[in-house]
Amino acid sequence: MIKWAIIFAVIGLIAGALGFGGIAGGAMGIAKFLFWAAIIIAIVLFVLGMTVAKKVVR
Repeated sequence: MIKWAIIFAVIGLIAGALGFGGIAGGAMGIAKFLFWAAIIIAIVLFVLGMTVAKKVVR
C-alpha cells in the first residue's frame, strides 16, 4: 500500500510540475489516503500482535 502511495505521489509531483493541476491534486489526494490507511492498518496489526503475543506467552 505504501508502494502505491509513493507511485501516486510521484505522479502528482510530475503532473504538478507539468502544469496539470487537477490530475496532480487527485493523485496527491489518493497518495495521502493510501499513506494514512497503511499507517492505521499497521498500528491496528501491531496492537493485535502485542495482545496475541501476551496470550501465547502465558
